[in-house]
Amino acid sequence: MEERSAGAVVFRLAGKDREYLLLQNAGRWDFPKGGIEMGEEELDTVRREVGEETGLKDLAIVPGFRRVIEYFYRRDNKNIHKEVAYHLARTDEAKVEISFEHQAFGWFTYQEALQRASYENSKKTLAEAERFMAKAAKPQNSTSG
Repeated sequence: MEERSAGAVVFRLAGKDREYLLLQNAGRWDFPKGGIEMGEEELDTVRREVGEETGLKDLAIVPGFRRVIEYFYRRDNKNIHKEVAYHLARTDEAKVEISFEHQAFGWFTYQEALQRASYENSKKTLAEAERFMAKAAKPQNSTSG
């Protein structure tokens, strides 16, 4: 059986620091994500799921970042192959209202989020997002003459 989901590595600027949003579900910390509904585009799923799970409406998708993770799990005695596409999204909102699915949330610095994230795939996705933004923030070499 196959499942496809989409989610976001959500961040905000707190002073000069980036803070990443993690949600706690059944004791595990991860990014907001959810199933892609019939006829729904991937980025529409990202916006809908982040909104449903966090209450965040001010969400700007950062172009050029998309990471796909895959894993297997069991449900109803069946093996499920799950693919999750993560995008990078910025918000200026700090207030989060978690859904009934979650027990807690937190805004964490990169190092804190890396330590808190429960899954290796999430840690790798977070590291890739941080590298992507660090590279984008570096000034390009220019020559004047």
